[in-house]
Amino acid sequence: MTIRERLELEEEQRLSPHAVLASRTRGREHPMEPCPMRTAFQRDRDRILHSKSFRRLKFKTQVFLAPEGDHYRTRLTHTLEVAQVARGLARALRLNEDLTEAIALGHDLGHTPFGHIGERALDALMPEGFRHNEQSLRMVEVLENGGEGLNLTWEVRDGILCHSGKQFPATLEGQCVRRADRIAYLNHDLDDALRGGVLKPYELPADCLKVLGRSHGERINTMIMDIVQNSEGKDRLSMSPLVQEAMDGLREFMFERVYRDKWRAAEEARCDLLMKQLFRYYMDHPGEMPEEFVLIGYKDGSARGVCDFLSCMTDRYAVRTYQQLFIPAAFPVN
Repeated sequence: MTIRERLELEEEQRLSPHAVLASRTRGREHPMEPCPMRTAFQRDRDRILHSKSFRRLKFKTQVFLAPEGDHYRTRLTHTLEVAQVARGLARALRLNEDLTEAIALGHDLGHTPFGHIGERALDALMPEGFRHNEQSLRMVEVLENGGEGLNLTWEVRDGILCHSGKQFPATLEGQCVRRADRIAYLNHDLDDALRGGVLKPYELPADCLKVLGRSHGERINTMIMDIVQNSEGKDRLSMSPLVQEAMDGLREFMFERVYRDKWRAAEEARCDLLMKQLFRYYMDHPGEMPEEFVLIGYKDGSARGVCDFLSCMTDRYAVRTYQQLFIPAAFPVN
């Protein structure tokens, strides 16, 4: 018996009947010889972790654009916090932690520079629109690994696609990530907003905090425990009406006071302008993109190639490229 086969047997003995067993995955688009040491979902997690798109997340915005402080979240730290919350849910519900972690690590690989500002810019520019969850799926299916993709299992790809938007995950593990994504961003964005002085502690909605807790850790614990208590043995994750209402109220407050407030309007306008000018420039000069995106343009149309190129950029790479293209350089004088 290989190590993988032993791990698969342990899953069958330990996990909930509602969990997805690695031995019963719906498989990959291109069949592969099984790994002697890792299950299919462990292999997917490792492929995502070692991908270029995962490494780029450390230089992509979560909420605060190019923060000066060392302790603000980036898209990478957001991803790690989602993975931690999602695995906690999966562990408590006896679901497949490896599948859950793989989905969580891959869920934001297609996010643009400047967070949702960049996403809105590309959504306005692309004829078919742009949604980061769909781009994350495209990243692992098409763009990674020199255009060959990562060849992930069906369950991981479904979870990545359905972590946001109207489509709902087919697995409970995917539902863990969808729930964990919201739990993580609401709490860490609130933490960052307090650190940055955008919010004051006395401004927070008292009715929501009374239910969820006043500290960062208390709120996360309340949300996780409530999901576990209301979802054990069921085929769909849910919250109690009380905690769900408080969470929705906190989310509404965050959209009003942080995500859409005027404190970031000027920077949003600059980022929007930058993305749109870069898009138009490369539409007019597609040959100046890296070869892989030029080839995508030939195959799927220039807009698709430019969109893929821009969505892969980190914040700092996008700013540097914009400066090189549109900002006059100082004339060297000896």
